Amino acid sequence: MSYQHIKKRTFEILEKGQSDDLWSRRVDLFIILLILLNILAVIIESVQWIRADYEQLFVNIERFSIIIFSIEYILRIWSITEQEEYAEPVRGRLKYLFSFYSVIDLIAVLPAYIPLLMTVDTRVVRGIRILRLLRILKLSRYNKAFNHIRNVIKSTREELIISLGAVMTLLVIASCLMYFIEHDVQPEAFSSIPATMWWGVATLTTVGYGDVYPITALGKLTGGIMAILGVGMFALPAGILANGFGSAIEHSNEPKSLRAKTDEDELLCSHCAQKIQKQR
Repeated sequence: MSYQHIKKRTFEILEKGQSDDLWSRRVDLFIILLILLNILAVIIESVQWIRADYEQLFVNIERFSIIIFSIEYILRIWSITEQEEYAEPVRGRLKYLFSFYSVIDLIAVLPAYIPLLMTVDTRVVRGIRILRLLRILKLSRYNKAFNHIRNVIKSTREELIISLGAVMTLLVIASCLMYFIEHDVQPEAFSSIPATMWWGVATLTTVGYGDVYPITALGKLTGGIMAILGVGMFALPAGILANGFGSAIEHSNEPKSLRAKTDEDELLCSHCAQKIQKQR
């Protein structure tokens, strides 16, 4: 087989191949199982007696995973020029390196090499090991749900930013008001505005842990008002995402022929996600 044929076949196997491509399905299944094994290892390893008895097994799983993920990452970069968007040998690969999936693949392997490249504190090593949990993001290549989440967030990012900005504004206002009202009577609980923001988050999300709460009449009145406002304000991002998911799922369930016609004839309003008929 020629060099070009090998590269093209590698790309087909690693990326989403045809439904009847047996090797592509096998590789996808192997990578998915390896990711799940890594997540399971991180969870089980936190049990002290299991980690003590099977430490070498966890080390071997990590080493094997790093080798496989590293080979996969290198092969993806090598074969990505088979995709039209990244066809240029240098610029195409550089562009791919900063793409969403490439960054996730890099995060999956990079933490394991940090202790090998430099001397780091034991606590830093433990933190790096926890980063292995981020390998679960690699499942987004193979799971339609992850793709829906990414696409919905991307399509509704403007509305989400506006609503989250409103939430942060309300949080700052609530925390400042409560600090000036309660600081004199509870200097330890409301020691500063940043410290009071913990109360603000617990109140606006209606979680109400009860570790910090107002005791003055004005403070209770302010807290009640903020809790009521928080219910409506925090529902905004949830509503935006729910509407986006509904539209995405409805669109994905349409037959391909109807979907193509819909895409050609209709647009979605960026504010309410309602269909807008194109003028002919």
